[in-house]
Amino acid sequence: MATLNDRVFDNGLTVLDTEANAIHITSAEATDFANVSSVTLGNSTSLSIGAPADRSGGGREVVVAAITDGSVTGTGTATHYAIVDTVNSRLLATSTLTASQAVTSGNTFTLSSVAIGIPDPA
Repeated sequence: MATLNDRVFDNGLTVLDTEANAIHITSAEATDFANVSSVTLGNSTSLSIGAPADRSGGGREVVVAAITDGSVTGTGTATHYAIVDTVNSRLLATSTLTASQAVTSGNTFTLSSVAIGIPDPA
């Protein structure tokens, strides 16, 4: 059976914990850091991501804490999120939102916590 030591997983996931500093809600899945600015509908810099830990079902994960203070900067339908490292101009993670949401510029948004993980090898 193939195995990977937790350290292998953790070093990949630690980038999210140590370098990510903003989360955006977007109207489409961002393709790279530059693209985030063309699809963003809002953002929050109150990003808190935990250290890597065991993942249910095997592997490792980090948990992105719930966002309660997101600022909506555009009007449209948010379908995805994008986690970025603005210091190094990197798009670190994207995924779909649990449910799409119509947003209006000037309002605030909230997001539930989300786990980002890497499963054990098959």
